[in-house]
Amino acid sequence: MNSSSSGPVPTPAGSQSLPPIRAVPAPSQASVPPNANRPIVVYAVGTFQRWMGRLGWVGFLGCLLIVLVQWASLAQYFDNSGGIYESFHSGSTSSQDKVAIIDISGVIVDGDGFVKRQIERIEADEAVRAIVLRVNSPGGTVTGSDYIHHYLTKLRKQKPQIPLVVSMGSLAASGGYYVSMAVGHQEKVLFAEPTCTTGSIGVIIPHYDVSKLMERFDVRDDSISSHPRKQMLSMTRPLENEERQLVQSYVDESYERFLEIVRDGRKVFADNPDALKQLATGEIFSAVQAKKHGLVDEIGFLDDAIERACEIAKLDAKQVRVVRFRRPEPLLPIPGFAQAPESRSELALLFELSTPRAYYLATSLPTLITSRRAD
Repeated sequence: MNSSSSGPVPTPAGSQSLPPIRAVPAPSQASVPPNANRPIVVYAVGTFQRWMGRLGWVGFLGCLLIVLVQWASLAQYFDNSGGIYESFHSGSTSSQDKVAIIDISGVIVDGDGFVKRQIERIEADEAVRAIVLRVNSPGGTVTGSDYIHHYLTKLRKQKPQIPLVVSMGSLAASGGYYVSMAVGHQEKVLFAEPTCTTGSIGVIIPHYDVSKLMERFDVRDDSISSHPRKQMLSMTRPLENEERQLVQSYVDESYERFLEIVRDGRKVFADNPDALKQLATGEIFSAVQAKKHGLVDEIGFLDDAIERACEIAKLDAKQVRVVRFRRPEPLLPIPGFAQAPESRSELALLFELSTPRAYYLATSLPTLITSRRAD
């Protein structure tokens, strides 16, 4: 057979025929991209361009920082929590039901501060099923104590299904006892630790007469006032009898308010107001004495108060999440760099406490108190 024949190539029997082989034409010059052989040129960026690029990034980051600061300021403007945050205390970490602890520690001055923020936080939290009021305070101003008592009572009345139990720490005297009366006429809701000091039901307006000392050093008070009574509580002059009667009537009115609050918080004294009069002399009582006289219900610790709150709310104390609230912390741990929103200087606190006004306070020296404020 002629090998140059253009006919089909025979295939062995049983095998498939192969497709005819076609020659692939070589790529034409027209199919080559016009830029295929063009050289690539790399331009070097000058110093000016590099600095302009860096400046652009700095401007972008500065604008971003301004936006973040403005956003934080807006969030802070609408934030009424005062920066306090919730923390786990005990119980179950997975439970949705909460027992909230309200802390009142230190001297009560204004009332519209940390304690008020805790109350507002609980008002907005539907998961709170019971409240324990933890008191460790010598009291404070009449107005501040009454302010806190008012909002605690309001909270209890707004949410009657949520029990309120008091746990008195080492000290719950005068104004500290006053705010504890927010529990109302409930049974077995006032707990005092075995070493607790309580009572001191009374009112005091401190006044110190240093006029004799001034005479000794030839110092004279030359203040100018609109009326002589404007200076009647000044320490640079003695208190006249007429002025003393005016101040006494003011103290008596605040004292009657204190007795009324105790009667509203303790059924035993609502039924027997004379017994309260015998105890409300300003004297302090130990936990054992306080229970004997009906000032408290039980002697126990914070855990006992939590268990009682769970019992009233029909909760399993081991299956609830007990939480408490913390004050805001500084952004940086550098002294003087950032302060909590409610902190004040010692000098400002000194002027506040030295101002002549009535106190539910278990001391006659309020100007020397510089401990942490409760509110």
